[in-house]
Amino acid sequence: MSPEPLQQGNLSSPSMFLLLGFSSAYRTWVTLCLCFSLIYLVTVVGNLLIMTLVCLDTHLHSPMYFFLGHLSFLDICYSSVTLPKILRDAFSPQKTISFVGCITQIYFFLCFGGSECMLLAAMAYDRYLAICHPLRYPALMSRKMCRCLVAVSWLSCSISSLIQAFLASRLPFCGSNRIDHLFCEIPFLLKVSCSPNAPLNKAALYVFAGTIAMGSFLLTVVSYIPIIVTVLRRSVGTQRAFATCTSHLIVVSLFFGTGAVAYLAPHSSSFRQTDEVLALLYAVVTPMLNPIIYSLRNSEVKGAIRKVLRMGVSPVCTK
Repeated sequence: MSPEPLQQGNLSSPSMFLLLGFSSAYRTWVTLCLCFSLIYLVTVVGNLLIMTLVCLDTHLHSPMYFFLGHLSFLDICYSSVTLPKILRDAFSPQKTISFVGCITQIYFFLCFGGSECMLLAAMAYDRYLAICHPLRYPALMSRKMCRCLVAVSWLSCSISSLIQAFLASRLPFCGSNRIDHLFCEIPFLLKVSCSPNAPLNKAALYVFAGTIAMGSFLLTVVSYIPIIVTVLRRSVGTQRAFATCTSHLIVVSLFFGTGAVAYLAPHSSSFRQTDEVLALLYAVVTPMLNPIIYSLRNSEVKGAIRKVLRMGVSPVCTK
């Protein structure tokens, strides 16, 4: 039995939310479950591989790969916030989530997503220093600086997400407790809320999320403008150095592009299927693609993978 709708005029928080999930046109659950399970498996294995390579291969002990290792860890956490719940709902006739579970999912989703935004900006800044200031790069991007950048991204996004989750938990609900989405997310929670100060609440929530996302995106753009200018003016050696940026640019375009379209586009029942596809792109598919992109377009990562494979094959041949 599905949760009962809230009575009109009862300004309170429901104990449960009903996640409507995929529409009937998508209910080929066996195929969906197989696809989602494969995506999650590739996400976890691929990102664990990147983390292992960064730890074991001394050639990857540089600031760029230090950030890449943390990005892989974030991708695992980011996809784990939503995908296991989506998979469980696929086998459940009641796609419900508790109010506390919904707010918790919002917190971790925003925390990991915001941290990834800031980490991508830190990686852009690292490429800026490496290409535009190569002589001062070792001093400017020291190990201490790398740790500080990662710590700042985690701490600032944790605080911002905590405030947003708290504001979301204070929203009143007096109508339906049905969330027209695959998982709990603030834009869809605001649609269910009947707060008399809805525009103010919406503005406050979007300011916190937008500050992290837009700030990170602008920092990334500002970092790449002098990189492009430097590459165009200098020698072929610098242009080769720019090749290390292509993977990062692809990841940035995927993450910020799909996220911007999903959050800035109007949400309505007529575009429900589009909202679901966009949600899967930035919450599920992008974390899976990141290790693939870095592996295919980075010669150092491919060299580390070949080295690990040779080390694994050699003992077998010896035996």
